[in-house]
Amino acid sequence: MTTKFAALLAASKPVLIDGGLATQCEAMGHNIDGELWSAKLLQTNPRALVDATRAFLDAGAKIVATASYQASRRGLMATGLSAAESDDLIRSSVALARQACDEFVADNPEADRPLVAASIGPYGAILHDGSEYTGDYDISVEDLRGFHAERLAVLDDSDADLLACETIPSGAEAKVLAELLRDTRLPSWVSFSCADAVHLADGTPLAEAAGRFAGHRRVLAVGANCVPPGLVLPLIAAIKAAAPDKAIVVYPNSGEIYRAEDNAWLGTATPMQCEQAASEWIEAGASLVGGCCRIGPDQVAAMSRSVTKAG
Repeated sequence: MTTKFAALLAASKPVLIDGGLATQCEAMGHNIDGELWSAKLLQTNPRALVDATRAFLDAGAKIVATASYQASRRGLMATGLSAAESDDLIRSSVALARQACDEFVADNPEADRPLVAASIGPYGAILHDGSEYTGDYDISVEDLRGFHAERLAVLDDSDADLLACETIPSGAEAKVLAELLRDTRLPSWVSFSCADAVHLADGTPLAEAAGRFAGHRRVLAVGANCVPPGLVLPLIAAIKAAAPDKAIVVYPNSGEIYRAEDNAWLGTATPMQCEQAASEWIEAGASLVGGCCRIGPDQVAAMSRSVTKAG
C-alpha cells in the first residue's frame, strides 16, 4: 500500500516541513513552562495549538507536527489523569493538527492537503532535563522499549499520516526504535540529536545509528533535527552514506544553546539566511527541510521560497 507520505516523497520534489511549534506558541504569548512543554496546551488551551500550527501552514509548510513530542502516559498521569485519559489526550494532538489542516484547506481550496506527522520525542524529553541533547539517561533497554511501544501504539492508531521520531540522541534508543517501527501501520521518519557531524549526542557513531534504518520497510526518511545550522551539510553527507536508500530530513534549530535548569536559550541566534540555507540543503540531497527550536513561521516562509524554486 502506498501511503500519502510515500507518494509525497516519490514525487521527487523537496518538501517543506514546519518549524518549532513550542516557539510559535511562546511567540503567541502562551505559557508553556513545565515538564509537559507545548503538550501542556493540550489540556489548557487546545485552540492555541491549532492557531500555532496554522501559522506554519500559512508560511508554506506541507507537513506539520503534533504537540505530542513531550506528551507521555507517565507525564500526563502525573497531572492526575488516568492512563486512558492520558492516551486520549495524546491522540487529541493529532486531531488538533488535522483541524488546522482542514481550516487551511477550507481557506485555500486550491492547496494540496498537508500531512500530519505525529511527533514522538525521545525518552529524555519527558525528563525535562535537557537529556535529549546528551542521551545521558538511566533506563534499561527493556524499559526504554516499553516506553516507546506504549506511545507508538497510541499514535500509530491515530489519524496521523506518519510518525516523526525526533531528536533521538542515543544509539540504544535508535536500536529500539528500529525494531519497533518495523511493525507500525504508519510510515515514519527518524531524526537524530547530534553532538557533531559524525556522532549522536551520546557519542554513538552516526553511521551506525543511521545505518540501522537502511532498507527499513517502514522508515522512509532519516535525518537530524535541533542541531546547529552549521552542522546540517556534513550531516546530510554522513546520513546519505549510511542509509543511501532513504530520503533525508533536516530541521535545525536557530543555533542558540538551551539551558534546561531555567528553560532558557542562551547567546545570540546564529544569523541564518534561511532561504539560502534551505537551497544548500536541498542541493546537498535533503528531501524534507524545515526548522526546530527558535525557528518560526517567518523563517519557514523564507525556506519556502527555496523549496518552490527547487521544485
